[in-house]
Amino acid sequence: MKGLIAICVALAVILIVWLGGIRIFVIQPIGAIPEGVTAIVVNIRGLNFIDSPDAFCARQGQPNLICRGMSAARVAQEGTVVLRLPYSQALYDLSGAPDYGPQ
Repeated sequence: MKGLIAICVALAVILIVWLGGIRIFVIQPIGAIPEGVTAIVVNIRGLNFIDSPDAFCARQGQPNLICRGMSAARVAQEGTVVLRLPYSQALYDLSGAPDYGPQ
């Protein structure tokens, strides 16, 4: 019975997160943001649950510096940043960003 309740609670949390538009946006360390950042954002359309500028631009067919900057700026301007966290390589890898080799 406890297992069923735990599954129901987990599914409810996932549904609330998805419908609420909460997304995890991971910006890898770059010149403008040397430490990188992981941001929890809301109110952004077109992002995956875990996303990054590199993954977003790769899906658009334009993985370049201009697209990366524009996608990060769009998230900052249109969305609401709920929480800023340190950069997470694991979350960045889960975003689907192309592997550009060692950095």
